[in-house]
Formats: sequence, structure tokens, C-alpha cells
Amino acid sequence: MEGGKPTIPLVYQAVQALYHDPDPAGKERASVWLGELQRSMYAWEISDQLLQLKQDVESCYFAAQTMKMKIQTSFYELPAETHNALRDSLLSHIQSLKDLSPIIVTQLALAIADLALQMASWKGCVHTLIEKYNDDVSSMTFLIEILTVLPEEVHSRSLRIGANRRTEIIEDLAYYSSTVVTLLTTCVEKTGNDEKMLIKVFRCLGSWFNLGVLDSNFMASNQLLIVLFQVLQRDETSTNLHEAASDCVCSALYAIESVDTNVALAMQLFQGVLTLETAYHMAVAREDLDKVLNYCRIFTELCETFLETTVRSPGQGMGDLRTLELLLICAGHPQYEVVEISFNFWYRLGEHLYKTNEPALHAIFRPYIQRLLHSLARHCQLDSDHEGIPEDTDDFGEFRMRVSDLVKDVIFLVGSMECFSQLYSTLKDGNPPWEVTEAVLFIMAAIAKSVDPQNSPTLTEVLEQVVQLPETVHIAVRYTSIELVGEMSEVVDRHPRFLGAVLDPVLNYLMKGLREKPLASVAAKAIHNICSVCRDHMAQHFQGLLDIARALDSFALSTEAAVGLLKGTALVLARLPLEKIAECLSDLCAVQVMALKKLLAQNPTNGKTADPTVWLDRLAVIFRHTNPIVENGQTHPCQKVIQEIWPVLSETLNTHQADNRIVERCCRCLRFAVRCVGKGSASLLQPLVTQMVSVYQVYPHSCFLYLGSILVDEYGMEDGCRQGLMDMLQALCMPTFQLLEQPLGLRNHPDTVDDLFRLATRFVQRSPVTLLSSGIIVHIIQCAIAATTLDHRDANCSVMKFVRDLIHTGVSNDHEEDFELRKQLIGQAMEQHGQQLVTQLMHTCCFCLPAYTLPDVAEVLWEIMVFNRPTFCRWLEVALKGLPKETTGGAVTVTHKQLTDFHKQVTSAEECKQVCWAIREFTRLFR
Repeated sequence: MEGGKPTIPLVYQAVQALYHDPDPAGKERASVWLGELQRSMYAWEISDQLLQLKQDVESCYFAAQTMKMKIQTSFYELPAETHNALRDSLLSHIQSLKDLSPIIVTQLALAIADLALQMASWKGCVHTLIEKYNDDVSSMTFLIEILTVLPEEVHSRSLRIGANRRTEIIEDLAYYSSTVVTLLTTCVEKTGNDEKMLIKVFRCLGSWFNLGVLDSNFMASNQLLIVLFQVLQRDETSTNLHEAASDCVCSALYAIESVDTNVALAMQLFQGVLTLETAYHMAVAREDLDKVLNYCRIFTELCETFLETTVRSPGQGMGDLRTLELLLICAGHPQYEVVEISFNFWYRLGEHLYKTNEPALHAIFRPYIQRLLHSLARHCQLDSDHEGIPEDTDDFGEFRMRVSDLVKDVIFLVGSMECFSQLYSTLKDGNPPWEVTEAVLFIMAAIAKSVDPQNSPTLTEVLEQVVQLPETVHIAVRYTSIELVGEMSEVVDRHPRFLGAVLDPVLNYLMKGLREKPLASVAAKAIHNICSVCRDHMAQHFQGLLDIARALDSFALSTEAAVGLLKGTALVLARLPLEKIAECLSDLCAVQVMALKKLLAQNPTNGKTADPTVWLDRLAVIFRHTNPIVENGQTHPCQKVIQEIWPVLSETLNTHQADNRIVERCCRCLRFAVRCVGKGSASLLQPLVTQMVSVYQVYPHSCFLYLGSILVDEYGMEDGCRQGLMDMLQALCMPTFQLLEQPLGLRNHPDTVDDLFRLATRFVQRSPVTLLSSGIIVHIIQCAIAATTLDHRDANCSVMKFVRDLIHTGVSNDHEEDFELRKQLIGQAMEQHGQQLVTQLMHTCCFCLPAYTLPDVAEVLWEIMVFNRPTFCRWLEVALKGLPKETTGGAVTVTHKQLTDFHKQVTSAEECKQVCWAIREFTRLFR
């Protein structure tokens, strides 16, 4: 902090302002100042003093939280000789503050736990804590709190204690686990029915179950298990205690996932949970939804734990199918939130049965799935007094979407055709209320695509009946019926003999919907689906589609639905005869081009020009999906249209060059235009590149780099274009490097990093020698090495792909005449940057990057090794020698044997995945 160590009164003042200043700006200033204090070295001493002074809850909470944060993130600031004093001080604070506030106790308990995990010299911390506080009832609350958070923190992402230390701690905790359980049991015996203490005990026990260190045979005969189920069986148990007990049982069930190795405990839990059915019915009768949800969580966890046993031996022992009955009882609860808890289990059951693919086994589970589907159809019903269309963005709408996904996943067990026919017969034979009809149509829409359209007269009959629905039915029924028609587009496509009889009425029905505001968007989506599936059959209706597209804004469509309609139209347009495409494309684009011209002609209001993104997005979708089959030598039918539209796009880009969002949409539109006609866009290349480079000097929007990569992809192999594209790359690189070299430049501009290396990678793929012979390559490689540390999924992936592909050009002998030159150029680059690259990659994967990026790192290391194995062995050895061998808390991070084993595993690998496995295991030592 500037100005040295702040005084205690000043810190008090800031904390008071943070909590009590009526002015938000004052709160913000206090927050920033206190944040700086927390990051400074003074935070240790000041927090300690505030905790000693105990002036008020706020200052003590700030101090306890700061202490926890410093231990988690800045423990390296303290010399080893201060660790004991810090531990003693924290234990003294938690004892003196135990009655002030539970949240302060939790923060201090976390600080103590995090210290114990990092402080290798504090041996057997569980034992010393229990010894010290065991006999003092008043210390029990904070002792149990420490023992609760300690196992939770072992796998905390905030602590990088490494796999060696973590293994040591887990072994230590396992050794003392029975001591902890005995302490908790004694505690319950002493305090009897003290609810707060019971909650603490259950939370603590759950935490030890979650870590997976409790001895299952010891737990199977433990008194605490009996207490847990007694609490859950009792009708008068309070909500908070019920939740704590439920969480603990769920943790116990999760901990015995491998049932065969924990038979005794598994049996106790299995029988215990089955006794809770009566308690569930009592909670339903009392309308206690919190308890009902807890029971359903327990029943679901039971089914998840015994899933494999149930599939392996259904109806026998712990494969007892009463577990599924419990879930179906829950599915019968009127509140949809209850059945939703069990969805993951039903997905997994479906997945298991699909893989085993045994008809006899499927027959056993089919009745349960049929009952589930019956319940789901009922839960999907809207309220009978619902007005308007079904909402798909509220909680209930999201629930129905999850039902739709689940039904798709388990329908194979029942049979799509049988289910579809049964659902339809309930509508045909009965006269159900509208809300039942709508729910049935909704489930039918979910499975329509999985019904074989070839031999299903029911499907054709359903289509014929649906399109005859009168306009007097409830609008929600019409809405869902239109969704169903959209899902049945394959039926229309597969029945050419019905085509006239089916397609015309279907389109008329959808056109009716398109003209009604609430139904317009769903009708547009259905038309889009039919265009996508029935492209050839829809060609005869192209004029009708064109008429809709011209009058798009006269319909009340969402942006997404309007774009979808244009996509459908473009897909059909691409199937027209070549000679008609140019004229029809011109007609389709005309509305959007006229709108853009009109916007450009307007005078800005309040200095702002009108937003053209709607029209740019519509043009983009037309270009993207108009992909006719053009034979070699034929002129692309879209070429002329795109040349005519270019001046308008160019002017739009110029007008809005300062606005990143609009420039991005312009580039996207141009990208699809270039992709649409490929080499046919050559006449645009010069003016487009000139404009891109010119605007980028002033406004470095990363989308220009992306557009540049598209141009390199299309033209990079053309001899006449290579130098021009190289000039473009150099002109774009200069402002890019300036941007990325700023403080935190890489972190603040991940999109620029991503797009820069996409561009560079395209050069490597299309014209490697041009890039490798240029002066800019050294700077690009240096930038790549710096950017390997960037923890951003897309940016990191682009950087790694660039480096991998670059080195690969010197490895893959593709019999091109320039292979030897490429190999020589890569050799020079590796000589210059190889050691730095390998050292940075090892540091990066140990300290900076999440585990999912490691396969990319492995691919780069593999390519370097394939290029020159002996040199790579030396580089890797140097890189490994530079890694820290111990943590600041004195724990061993990596042993000499682990280093040499890893070096050997990598350098003797015969395929890339072996390098990946080795890195995964090795980096765990530093996480």
C-alpha cells in the first residue's frame, strides 16, 4: 500500500464505511481501499490486532476473512519460523471469539484448516486439536467446525498443495477418522437432543464421508447412523435439522458408490432409507415441501448408488426394485420440482440399459419407464386457467424442456412408435380438456423424430388431423401442434406419394400461424425445419418462401425466428437450377440491402447512426446457407450478387468503424460472403484487405484478424495472392503486438489472442514457407510463448494449435517439394526458441492452466520430440530442474524419483496419448 502501514482507527473507519456508509460511492471507495490492504504485507499484522481488540462483529469478520484469504493465497509471504506463532494465535482467536458470531468462527476455522494443510511441520493436527479441546464443552462448537471444514478444504481449488502433500494429509485424516467419529458420538450422547449441536455433528460427519476416508465397517455398526435415521423418521424434526440429516445420508450413499467393497455399510443405508417411505407420506400429508424434497434427494441418491447392482441383479438383494418404486411415488407428487430431482438417475438408467442392450432386461424396466412417462406427461400440463402460449423461459418452461430431453433419452425402452400411437389414441378416442391435449402433443413432439417415418400410417394421420385443428381451440394447443408439425418434417419428406396431400395443407396451416402474433415465431421455426429436411420438395414452393422473406417484418417474429426463416429459404434456394439462383438470391437480398442503404442515407440523430445489425445478420444467414453445387469451370451463381452488395457493406463498415459490435457483424457477413463464392470473390480481395488494414490501425477489432484468417484459408495457396496476404498479416500484427504488450494485455484481450493465432495457423496450413521466411515469425513465436500461460479456453487452444501445426510442418513429409526447406526453417526457429518454449510449457501446465488444456500441451511437446528427440530430452531436463521441489509450508512437492520417472515416461513415449497421461499425473503434484 502507498504511504506505509495504515493505523487501526483508519481501518475501523473503512470497515464502518463499507457496512454503514449511506453513500454507495463511499462504500465503493472503502471496498477498494480494504481490498488493497488485504493484498498487502500489512494485512497479517493488522488482522491479528483487530481480532485481539474484538471491537465489533464487522471488524472481526473482516479480519477473520482476511486471515483466511492470506493463508489461502499468500502463505509464501511468511517465513517458516512464524508458522507456529500464527497457528497458536489463530487458535487463541477462535476460542475468544467463539460466542461473537458463527460466521466469524467459520472463517477462522477455514484459516486454521488451510494453515494445517499447508504447514507440513504441524503433524497429526486432528489429534492435537481433539487432545486440546476434547474435555471443554464450550470449545466443542469451534472444534467441530474446524473438523468439518478440514476435509472440505483438502480438495479446495484455492490451495495448491500438490498431490504428494494431499496424499499424506488424506492418509493422516483416514488414520484419525475413527477418533473423530467417536468424538461426534460422545458429543451426541452428552448433548442429547440439542438441535444446533446435532446439525453440527451431521455436517461434520457428512464432510468426512465426502472425503471418503471413513472405515465403512466401523460406520456400519456406529450409533450415529441409527440417530440419523431416527431424526429422519420423526415427524416433529425441524426443517434445518432434517436438511442436515438428509445431506449426511446423501454423502454416505455417495461415499459407498462401489457397493461391493462396502457391503455392511451399504446394507445398513439401504435398509435405513427404505424405512423412510412412511415419513415421506407424512410430509406429503402435512404439505411440508422442504421435507418432501429432502426425501426425494435421499431416494434418488439411493437409486444412483445401487444403479449397477439394480441393473446387474434386478429384484435380488440390494438390486431390490422397491428403490424405483420410491422414485415413482415421488413422481406422483403434484409439485414438478420433486420429480425433477430424479432426472439424472433416469438418464443414467437409460444409458446403462442402452449399453447392455438385453431385451429381457429391458422388459423388466419397461413398466417403470411407462409409469414415469405417464407422470411426466401429467406434470407437463399447463394450468387450466392459463392464458396465451406456453412460456419457455420461466422455471416451468425450462422444466418442460428437461422433460423433453429425458423422454428422448429413455423412449427406446418403451418403443417410440407404440408410445406415439398410444398418446395419439388418448386424443382420438377421448375428448380430454385442452391442457391434457396440449401436454400429450408436447410429449409427442419430443419423440416424433425417433419414430420411423417409413412405415407409420399413424404419423401421416396425425399430421392430417393436426393441420385441421380449428382456430377456436386454445392457443397453447395450436402453438404446441405447430411445434409437433415442425418436428415431423421427415414424415413429409419420406412420403412423396402424399406430398401434394400433406405438404400443401401443412404449409397452409403454418402460414395461418405465421400471421398470428403469438404463433408467428413457432410457425417460422416449423417452416425452417421443413425447408431444412425437404429442400428438394420445397423448391416448387420457393416463390411462396420469397414472398414471406420480402414481407418478413410484417410478421411478429423474434429475431431468431426471422433469421431461421431466411436460413430455410436459402437452403431451398441452393437447390434451384443454377441459372435461376442469381436472380432469386438478388431478390432475397434486396430487402436487406435496401434497408442498409436507407440507414446510410439517414442523418445521425444525437450523433448516433441507426443500428444495421439486424440486416447484416440476415444477409449473413443467406450467404451462409446458399451453397449450390457448382461444377469446376462454372461461374458461381452468387458471385455477381455479392460483388453488387460489396459497396454497401464497405460503406456500412466505414460508417460504424468505431463500434466493435457492428464491425463484428459486418466481418461475419463478409466471412460468409467469401465462403459462399470461394475463389469467386477474388475481385473483393484487394479493396477488402485495404479497408481492413486501414480501420484496424485506428480501431483494432479482433474480428478483422478472424476475417483475415478466412481470406488466407481461401487464397493462401494462390501464388499471386501470397505476398499480398503476407503484407496484410504484417500490417495487422503491428497494432496487435502493441495492444498485447500493454500491462495485462494478454489477459485483457483474449479474443485478439484467439484470432491472431487463428490467422497465423491458417498461414502455417496454407503457405508455411511464406510465413517462416518472413521477419514477423520471430515476434509471433515470442508472442505465442508468452500467451501459453493464458487461462482462457479458446485463446489457449488457438495458441497451442498454432505452435503444434508450426512444428508439424517440419515433421510431416507430405512429399511437397518445399519439405526440406520447411524442415530447415523450423530447425532454425527451434534452435532459437525451443528451450524457452519447453520451459514455459512445463511451468504453464504445472502452475497456470486447468487440466482440460493438458492434451493440447501434450500435443505440442510430442511434436517437438518427434522433430528432434535428443535435443528435446535435454530441453525437458533443464525445464524440470527449474521447477520448485518444496512448498513454502515445507512439504515435498516433487521427489527426485518422480522427476526422473516423468522425464523417462515422456521421452520414451511412442504415441502422444502416453505424453498426455504422464503430464496429467505429473501436474497433480503441483495442484
